[in-house]
Amino acid sequence: MDCAQIIMSLFLLAPCDDGGGASMDLVIAESLASPDRLEQDRARDPLRRPDLVLSFFDIEPGMTVLDLFSGGGYYTEILSRVVGENGKVVAHNNEAYLEYAKDAVNARYANGRLVNVDRITSEADDLSLPVGTFDAALAMLTWHDFYYLDEENDWPAIDTLALITRLCSALKPGAILGISDHVAAAGSDPEESGKELHRIDPDRIKASLAGSCFEFKGEISVLRNPDDDHSKPMFAEGIRGKTDRVVYKFRKM
Repeated sequence: MDCAQIIMSLFLLAPCDDGGGASMDLVIAESLASPDRLEQDRARDPLRRPDLVLSFFDIEPGMTVLDLFSGGGYYTEILSRVVGENGKVVAHNNEAYLEYAKDAVNARYANGRLVNVDRITSEADDLSLPVGTFDAALAMLTWHDFYYLDEENDWPAIDTLALITRLCSALKPGAILGISDHVAAAGSDPEESGKELHRIDPDRIKASLAGSCFEFKGEISVLRNPDDDHSKPMFAEGIRGKTDRVVYKFRKM
């Protein structure tokens, strides 16, 4: 399949609307079809559906986007291509994530790739973000980490309320906060499910943002998996890449 066919197939899979959504879906599809993307990223696309996810999050050219706990940078690179030369992506990691994802990070940024990406390394409680800067912020498969504590492996406790407050300050009015994460059983203790399973009860995500500057604006079910019983760690054999995942959109009021 050549690039034109890839673009068209992705475009046909993406949702359309009458307010410019179709053209944005094509921008995202072209970004995914770029021959400069890494092969390991392409292999993940069918299980992550970034075409639908980024369209739902209203990501557009020219935006400034924060990729919070960006890990190996899968979404960072796609965002970089979608926002284009007039946009910018800030890819955040802490020291533990950088060590965990060092091979992916080295490949991601080798030879001057992704010139519109600024990288910052900071523990969450020390993260300093410029006020009123971002059009969107994404936390992809990482909200459970806000409740994770593993001092032996250099992952300190995170003051989640303080981090959300900093996000409120850093995002422009009307900006999107996009969150996706692995689902834990209803009522799960977030510290236990975060550390043992790398999952979170979706109600905990909403509860953590209640009373903040963010208003819940909806969800899509494209990554839900009813065959996942939520009992296994997200990286367990047979479920890795196929977990039941929520995709939530919040907007700064």
